[in-house]
Amino acid sequence: MPIRGLNHAVLWVRDAARSAAFYVDVLGFRVVHQTPELAFLQAPESANDHDLGLFQIGDATGSRAGRGEVGLYHLAWEVPTLGDLRTCAQSLEAAGALVGSRDHGTTKALYAKDPDGLEFEVCWLVPHERLTEQSRSQNGPLDLDAEITAYGEQTLGACARLAPDPR
Repeated sequence: MPIRGLNHAVLWVRDAARSAAFYVDVLGFRVVHQTPELAFLQAPESANDHDLGLFQIGDATGSRAGRGEVGLYHLAWEVPTLGDLRTCAQSLEAAGALVGSRDHGTTKALYAKDPDGLEFEVCWLVPHERLTEQSRSQNGPLDLDAEITAYGEQTLGACARLAPDPR
């Protein structure tokens, strides 16, 4: 099967409007369709019809996923450059949503939580030609300033180089 990637994700959320506002205000998604009970959002540079669906279930429920039950851990979105990752870090920090960061060697990652506590990742992928055996085994704290010094603020990440420009 020639799967190219994930087209979209759908999340159950307590309040679709509140969650949509978070993804729009903090990550720059845009609403492509919305009702009081759902929202379909498109990432800023996406060619997909929508990248995220938010379906409202109300306040009376919770999730135990990851706390003794199986379930989705997180979704990850890629940004084209480390400069973009820095902008996302600032936006997530300002929103009080940033919960961590990590240098996985092949990716430089930020971790955040939305208004329902659902975790997501925003990452930059190291260009394939810059990967080494040492970088593949790296897993430690992220020093974003050092990464920008090493790779450059506007260097396109691995997948950004392969994807056609949607504009």
